[in-house]
Amino acid sequence: AKSLVLIVDDPDAPVGTWNHWLVWNIDPRTKEIQENAVPPKASLGMNDFGKRPYGGPAPPSGVHRYFFKVYALDTVLDLPPSTRRAALDKAMQGHILAEGQLMGKYTRKR
Repeated sequence: AKSLVLIVDDPDAPVGTWNHWLVWNIDPRTKEIQENAVPPKASLGMNDFGKRPYGGPAPPSGVHRYFFKVYALDTVLDLPPSTRRAALDKAMQGHILAEGQLMGKYTRKR
């Protein structure tokens, strides 16, 4: 792999899948991502909050599932910081070598 992509989304949002974080060009040797950090030389896209940093879980009600999806690519992506999910998905087409995901659940305490 030449780079990794990390996408964090919530398919249970009332308006449909809500993207919390889009990160690409992560070095494939990366072993962990520290809290409140972005891997060196990685690029951030625009999440559905209209921001680039990670937007944490904030479901309006009920339990929501949060998927952390990682993709190994055979290329490095050349995308602007304004890139949103659809454009990122399109840029990855034909370049995915492997993928994995982790799902966690979250509900707000009232």
